[in-house]
Amino acid sequence: MRLNPFDTSKIKVRGGGSGGRSKARRAGGVGIVGIVIAIIGALAFGINPATTLGVLGGLEGAAQSDESTAARELSEDQLCSSGPYAAESCSALQSLNETWEPVFARADIRFEQPELVLYPPGPIRTKGCGSTTSASGPFYCPADFGIYIETGFFDQLAQMSGTRGDFARLYVMAHEYAHHIQNLTGTMAEVRRIQQRRPQEASQWTVRLELQADCYAGVWAGKNRARIDPGDLEEGLMAAGAVGDDTIQRRQGRRINPESFTHGTSQQRIEALRRGFNSGDNNACDAYFE
Repeated sequence: MRLNPFDTSKIKVRGGGSGGRSKARRAGGVGIVGIVIAIIGALAFGINPATTLGVLGGLEGAAQSDESTAARELSEDQLCSSGPYAAESCSALQSLNETWEPVFARADIRFEQPELVLYPPGPIRTKGCGSTTSASGPFYCPADFGIYIETGFFDQLAQMSGTRGDFARLYVMAHEYAHHIQNLTGTMAEVRRIQQRRPQEASQWTVRLELQADCYAGVWAGKNRARIDPGDLEEGLMAAGAVGDDTIQRRQGRRINPESFTHGTSQQRIEALRRGFNSGDNNACDAYFE
């Protein structure tokens, strides 16, 4: 995908690790219980989450990258230039902002940019969602509007999906950004309220949230289809298929158990990404809550 080069004056980005300065404002009114269900990026790409908020279980063997290790010594202005994955993530963030902000303006909904947090392998302390490690994989924290990325994950994603194409990585960024959209629009909070009232349906509603995020990722690509290169969509679909709950359980040698699904089957995730791309319309993603 042919993205414009990033301009750090147009995006919010910082380094992570044991914390750090943040230019992003926190979301108001997000309770700790809501945060637990909302830190769902840790699961979104086929990785068992680490101990975020002391609630989720762990994973061994997360990939590490030289460029994210270097992030410990870099200033905020240098982060986006610290390596190809970092630069790509910053460029994607700028494109996502430029794509979604007008959508919010037309809907007369207040928009606020998320903040990209590039952090090195190891522990990460968020501004509002507790602590975890890079083993969690990419995740979004609704309390600080943070999209947390340890770029070594992208090498792990390539192994899982069988493609090293850039759009597989951009799909990850767009999916996490989609959780920010759900946070701003109130969808995330509403899902949590439903889960509290009907706990026996909690996993079903989490699946709906995740499939809508996949759909929104496709919408971003669809709205920028003039920048899509041949094969890009196929790379994204391969990545989506590699992280379906059924495929993950099969890869782990487990019995496929639909009752334990949290993100949907491979086919559902592929269809959600394709739905968003083909329509280029965020309203098409409302189907997951009809």
